[in-house]
Amino acid sequence: MGWVFLAIAGLFEIAFTTAMRYVEGFTKPWPTAVFLICMTLSLIFVERAAREIPLGTAYAVWTGIGAGGTVLIGALLYGEPVTFWRILFIVMLIGSIIGLKLVSD
Repeated sequence: MGWVFLAIAGLFEIAFTTAMRYVEGFTKPWPTAVFLICMTLSLIFVERAAREIPLGTAYAVWTGIGAGGTVLIGALLYGEPVTFWRILFIVMLIGSIIGLKLVSD
């Protein structure tokens, strides 16, 4: 179940980083509420995952899912650049996440 919790935590991290784009200095109530709720849920799920997965692995995978997902959201929804190097490093990040999963107990 730890890996399921970790995946959920990563999805909530992507959600809160996406919501962060809309908070405008935390002056917009709804985006701020979405940001705070998603951030809280992300932390709850990563803490729950870390009960079963080594903390360093859980943290690395959590931030990797969030970073990779946020880059993809930026490219797909906001027209952020999609270059060879960005794709290469996202693929390497995903490979590292898979590698950590494979070598974890």
